[in-house]
Amino acid sequence: MTIPPLQYITTRPDQAEAACRAGIDWVQLRVKDRSYADWKALALETLAVCRQYNARLIINDNVALAGEVGADGVHVGLTDMPVAEARRMLGPAVLIGGTANTLDHIRLHHDAGADYVGLGPFRFTSTKEKLSPILGLDGYRQLLTACRRDGILLPVVAIGGITLADVPAILQQGVSGIAVSQAISGDIATQVPAFRDAIGSVWLSSTVDN
Repeated sequence: MTIPPLQYITTRPDQAEAACRAGIDWVQLRVKDRSYADWKALALETLAVCRQYNARLIINDNVALAGEVGADGVHVGLTDMPVAEARRMLGPAVLIGGTANTLDHIRLHHDAGADYVGLGPFRFTSTKEKLSPILGLDGYRQLLTACRRDGILLPVVAIGGITLADVPAILQQGVSGIAVSQAISGDIATQVPAFRDAIGSVWLSSTVDN
């Protein structure tokens, strides 16, 4: 399954629409401390936006809700439902990602049938209440090298406090994509194309060099 290179994480359907209008084709809806009814209403509204713009919608944490509303996928954290159980509930066609901070986490998700891992955090971010140890570039380099050594080809999406200036160095470590929230939300119309251009420039340069 192809993983889009830029994922936008938001709590709001209006931000999702602005991002899709600017070129985002992969949205993660992350909702905390809301009732199931409220979460479902937000999910349905965001799903309608994503369908309008031919974008994918991933629901954070809530596997049952992702299945109920017909989202394209779900992302589960380390303390949420295991990937294998989510796969049993949702079937083979639904995109399932799992949070990872170590090589053991990556192996666990790989063996359980995840489609990608969200590896991080790259640096401190206030969007996560319980933050795992910061990885930085050295952490990504070591983990991606270990994955290649062990034959783990699971796509890795970098996440956690990433800014536009970080994109080239992070992509050069071998990740498949980048997930961002705050770096885009402040100026969606400008930052979405800027991130897309930065990603495209790195990959074009890599193709030319090879």
